[in-house]
Amino acid sequence: MADTQAGAERKRVLIAEDEALIRLDLAEMLVEEGYDVVGEAGDGETAVRLAEDLKPDLVILDIKMPIMDGLAAAERIAGGRIAPVVILTAFSQRDLVERARAAGAMAYLVKPFQKSDLVPAIEIALSRYSEISALESEVAGLTERLETRKSVERAKGELMTKYAMTEPQAFKWIQRTAMDHRMTMREVADRILAEQQAEADPPR
Repeated sequence: MADTQAGAERKRVLIAEDEALIRLDLAEMLVEEGYDVVGEAGDGETAVRLAEDLKPDLVILDIKMPIMDGLAAAERIAGGRIAPVVILTAFSQRDLVERARAAGAMAYLVKPFQKSDLVPAIEIALSRYSEISALESEVAGLTERLETRKSVERAKGELMTKYAMTEPQAFKWIQRTAMDHRMTMREVADRILAEQQAEADPPR
């Protein structure tokens, strides 16, 4: 599996985990899967500083860390649009998953995790982050940005249900259609939703 990213640019990953053994295992898994581990931290504060300095493609943060916990670090890293964040959590911390999402985490992994869990979580985080970045470059105001994101999420769901697309395929279809027709992604999403509504409510 070391050639997961062969032919593509190797993604640069920063790891923050206060347990050295887990950090070591994680770094090993990432390298085996073709990622570059560009930095390691044992606490959230160091993780934020390294993220700002190294500008990695992805940051993996454990929730429970000294000085600054993973949630606070995720808030700083995701809020500053430095990189997408994957949160590591234990079974007993499931209640923190929602808080991690609110802090800006794009995906999470429940410990103990397998190598087979790692790549999908990373790919989800990278995909969602690129979607949000694309939407934000199109929309300036915060309220409109949230409304746009909601419309695009619902439209993606329609495409996934109707045409058996994956989530990234549905987003790319909306993005490509918007470019081809000189429309915004919000306009394309609204049109998909309007068509779905028309099909759901046939004329009497």
